Amino acid sequence: MTESKMQLEEQVLTVSSEIPKRIQSALKNAEESKQFLNHFLEQESHLFSSINSHLLTAQPWIEDLGAMINQIEEIERHLAYLKWISQIEELSDNIQQYLMTNNVPEAASTLVSMAELDIKLQESSCTHLLGFMRATVKFWHKILKDKLTSDFEEILAQLHWPFIAPPQSQTVGISRPASAPEIYSNLETLFSQLLKLQTSDELLTETKQLPEKYSLPASPAVILPIQIMLTPLQKRFRYHFRGNRQTNVISKPEWYLAQVLMWIGNHTQFLDEKIQPILDKVGSSVNARLEFSRGLMMLVLEKLAADIPCLLYDDSLFCHLVDEVLLFERELHSVHGYPSTFANCMHILSEETCFQRWLTVERKFALQKMDSMLSSEAAWISQYKDITDVDEMKVPDCAETFMTLLLVITDRYKNLPTASRKLQFLELQKDLVDDFRIRLTQVMKEETRASLGFRYCAILNAVNYISTVLADWADNVFFLQLQQAALEVFAENNTLSKLQLGQLASMESSVFDDMINLLERLKHDMLTRQVDHVFREVKDAAKLYKKERWLSLPSQSEQAVMSLSSSACPLLLTLRDRLLQLEQQLCFSLFKIFWQMLVEKLDIYIYQEVSKSRLYVGL
Repeated sequence: MTESKMQLEEQVLTVSSEIPKRIQSALKNAEESKQFLNHFLEQESHLFSSINSHLLTAQPWIEDLGAMINQIEEIERHLAYLKWISQIEELSDNIQQYLMTNNVPEAASTLVSMAELDIKLQESSCTHLLGFMRATVKFWHKILKDKLTSDFEEILAQLHWPFIAPPQSQTVGISRPASAPEIYSNLETLFSQLLKLQTSDELLTETKQLPEKYSLPASPAVILPIQIMLTPLQKRFRYHFRGNRQTNVISKPEWYLAQVLMWIGNHTQFLDEKIQPILDKVGSSVNARLEFSRGLMMLVLEKLAADIPCLLYDDSLFCHLVDEVLLFERELHSVHGYPSTFANCMHILSEETCFQRWLTVERKFALQKMDSMLSSEAAWISQYKDITDVDEMKVPDCAETFMTLLLVITDRYKNLPTASRKLQFLELQKDLVDDFRIRLTQVMKEETRASLGFRYCAILNAVNYISTVLADWADNVFFLQLQQAALEVFAENNTLSKLQLGQLASMESSVFDDMINLLERLKHDMLTRQVDHVFREVKDAAKLYKKERWLSLPSQSEQAVMSLSSSACPLLLTLRDRLLQLEQQLCFSLFKIFWQMLVEKLDIYIYQEVSKSRLYVGL
């Protein structure tokens, strides 16, 4: 401790002696810094005055130099303007030279370069230059397009295009087979040259679009050579299905829909074998068959958009149109591979006025179907009652027909382009399920007095079947996707609690949960009523058995063979008859629930009432 004390004292003495030195050093540094700062301030003041003096002297020079720079920049702009004009004229002269020597491929390639220049100039404010460029492109594009189109149409005519007859009876080519290779070679050459005009054609031609209310997906224009190939078919379509022609019947949409499908089928082989290789060779990603189908589809969409307002309020005509359109869409996608992402008829049916009418008609005809299926004589009879393997659920005809109806509705709307439209149809299906449940409840109430009867059991089987099928549908990918879409809608509108949203998001619940819960409640109520009915009958049959005295019965040692009490026979016979009856009328899953509920009540009754009573009587 003494040594530590001495060390600390030395440190204190050392620090106390060094601090004044450090303070002096700091003050000295501060003085030096102050002197440097004053020196720099003097220099800055001198330099500032020098700069101001220099600027005053240089101001006239700056003004003269600025004027000269502006002149130079203006001359440079003029020079650039003249260079653009010179470049355009040079390209134009080149095209003219190529055409004079009949070098159409090079002329088409040069026109592509000119069209690319036009695209580069789009952001320029030089309106006259833009106008000159566009006029030049338009001039040469028309000349080249007319020349190539004429030659291309001539080649197509030699190939007997378009193919109106079915593929089996087509005579593609000309009468001299030896010249066919030359024709196909010319076809490839002209097709490729027309393809080069695509850029300029898109610049000059405004694609005809349907109104925005149809929400068609954005898509590029059909490539130029396919447009030319479509022209004769477009003329035929408009000739037959517009105006006062006998083939233009508003009640027969299947005529023009079938015609378009037939045209697609007739030309598929030629497009795949002759046109697609050309596109592949030039490195194009276009599918010839789909491009051809897309062009024909625009005719169908225009026709639908024109016809639908005329039959919107005629239920039978409108329903027939929707049916035919759905059949057309199914074949178009499944047979011809038309992608659902392309513009199709479902976009027309999704237009607000048309869609709401579709929903109304769908609901009306569904309700009519429900009326007829419930009033049918075979409504409560299973179609498969004689086939044990098939009739496990013992489903009455009305329930099976109803679920088939819902399945058909799903098939009809599942290809709609937007989730919001699908969700509206899903709500329709849920409303129909609820309506059918209410109808079943009404019929059930009429049969309450005969709760073990055939019709009552059939209703119970129907309720169980619908609930089971809806639970299966809840795991279907399509309805899971709708559940996700519904989750997003509910989250945006704040229509559900956080708990409900969490259950939907975690797949703990489904879009059919509300309906399933109501059906399960109805099923439980009906089963409870049946159990109570049988339980009452068993209780009545057990009265004599309940009154017997156990103590008055002979002991086991006095009986040679154990036998059933005669008073218990009515109870067991009643139980046997009712279980057999309901096993035959209810499906296995329902019967299992029924006998378990019944046995539970009987257990309590026998052990708490019968046993106590017999012991009391015996005493």
